[in-house]
Amino acid sequence: MGTIETIRYAAVELTGSRSSGRRSYVRRLVQVVTSFVRWIDSLLDRRRSRLVLLEMTDTQLKDIGISRCDAHREGLRPFWD
Repeated sequence: MGTIETIRYAAVELTGSRSSGRRSYVRRLVQVVTSFVRWIDSLLDRRRSRLVLLEMTDTQLKDIGISRCDAHREGLRPFWD
């Protein structure tokens, strides 16, 4: 059983007036974690694409209109930038 299912089952088992408050808390927590994971994924994707620029040949760079110097500069940027 995954973490998300565990959280869902825990939210379903809750009863009473506090139940909806806990469910909304769990729902918000899941949204925050999902958002964080997507943000990290976008940072890693950006880093991968910059590393690909460093591996391209001069002909490939010319096809996309980037000089070797520009590719090198972009490829060495940190992933958070």
